[in-house]
Amino acid sequence: MIHHLNCAEMHPPSARLIHGEGGYLSAGRMVGHVLVVESRAGLVLVDSGFGLHDVASPAKRLGRAFLLLNRPRLRAEDTAVRQLARLGLRPGDVRHIVATHLDVDHAGGLADFPLAQIHVHEDELEAALHPRKLIERFRYRAEQRAHQPHWVVHRADGERWYGFQSVRPVAGLDEILLIPLPGHSRGHTAVAVRLDHGNWLLHCGDAYFCKDELHPEHPSCPPGLELVQRMDEVDRRARLANQERLRALARDHAGEVELFCAHDARELERY
Repeated sequence: MIHHLNCAEMHPPSARLIHGEGGYLSAGRMVGHVLVVESRAGLVLVDSGFGLHDVASPAKRLGRAFLLLNRPRLRAEDTAVRQLARLGLRPGDVRHIVATHLDVDHAGGLADFPLAQIHVHEDELEAALHPRKLIERFRYRAEQRAHQPHWVVHRADGERWYGFQSVRPVAGLDEILLIPLPGHSRGHTAVAVRLDHGNWLLHCGDAYFCKDELHPEHPSCPPGLELVQRMDEVDRRARLANQERLRALARDHAGEVELFCAHDARELERY
């Protein structure tokens, strides 16, 4: 069984710039789409959103610039650990967390599951531990790693999946795969989860921000979100190339693969 949670509610300025409609002075809305997979290896999270420590110490753990630009709604009841309990699941049964990347709005909840193994692409962990660019110094927070996570590093090799290379299974589970999609960050990955009937969900993380970017003929993105993507990217050519590959995947395999990103509330509402 798979559960879809919102663990990083944010209200950045200007709905018109974020959504392409609404008032310029009205707040926009972005979510933090987290998956909970009930597997034979225990509970598996895909991303973790904000955590309890972020709620308690937002400036220290998220940074004042992030708070100003994204205006997150920080409530303990929105964290993955609290939502799991409301679903009747034991947070202690979370054995694995798969990180699309380690930005603060994706990795804040890691500390709430101190016994879980954290699966991450080797380039992403290297970027977090040894940032080279200014954006890498901004996006990663050492405070979110202070509990010394149990990292499981995945390297760029593996089988092909719908034409995508460098696929790795997670925790020996053939139904959960890491699919590198660098560009937004150095080691950004998508995560594919196979459903019981054989089709796939593809959590694309921040490979795109708006579902309209996947339109097969006329992709578009509101100017505010496009600006955010440009500000956050480490490799524009790779980011745009991977978006084009995702458009082709959505077009050619619509009946087999469902794609969604981390932050579009409309995509989360489908589930």
